[in-house]
Amino acid sequence: MTGSAAARSRWPLSVYAAILLRLNNPFQASTCLRKSCSHRRRKCRSLPSHNLLRPASTSCLLRLLIFGDPVYAPFFGAMGCTAAIVFSCFGAAYGTAKSGVGISAMGVLRPDLVMKSIVPVVMAGIIAIYGLVVSVLVSDGLKQQQALYTGFIQLGAGLSVGLAGLAAGFAIGIVGDAGVRGTAQQPRLFVGMILILIFAEVLGLYGLIVALLLNTKATNDVVC
Repeated sequence: MTGSAAARSRWPLSVYAAILLRLNNPFQASTCLRKSCSHRRRKCRSLPSHNLLRPASTSCLLRLLIFGDPVYAPFFGAMGCTAAIVFSCFGAAYGTAKSGVGISAMGVLRPDLVMKSIVPVVMAGIIAIYGLVVSVLVSDGLKQQQALYTGFIQLGAGLSVGLAGLAAGFAIGIVGDAGVRGTAQQPRLFVGMILILIFAEVLGLYGLIVALLLNTKATNDVVC
């Protein structure tokens, strides 16, 4: 076994994993290696597109594997975009269906109150708009090559608005179902039902605010 072959055989598996992650863009990998080694005052040679790296660059490759921008980074952004719209629609669908059942049951005896009791359905539909807004913003920031930090931030933004919208949709559906049934028997309950629905709606609004703040941080201060 030659000297170079023996040296390559002693490399850990993480080195080969880092090499595979960077085969699609060797020039960017070379730039990241030089940056990651600058704090140790080492000379990082350029990464050729046809040769393997030397064992001396093992620590650089490990830093690249952990802190670089691997090819799977956009996956987390796509999952954040999906989570935003899917979970929000789950909450909106449950709120609409649950409130609609109560409105239909109430409309048999009091058809004059059907249009007045449609408020829970409207408020449940707004939850889906929150998820749609964040999903569009996150999808606009998706790139084929992006930092892993950006993907995590986009995933957090999508989960924030999605799960908050899911909780708000459940609350609106349960309150709307019981509220419209009670309003048919006691009209003075209508104002109280509206107040409860407002406080349930702002749960989704909180998730929207957090998601928008996270999305603004997705591309700020991103370093290799």
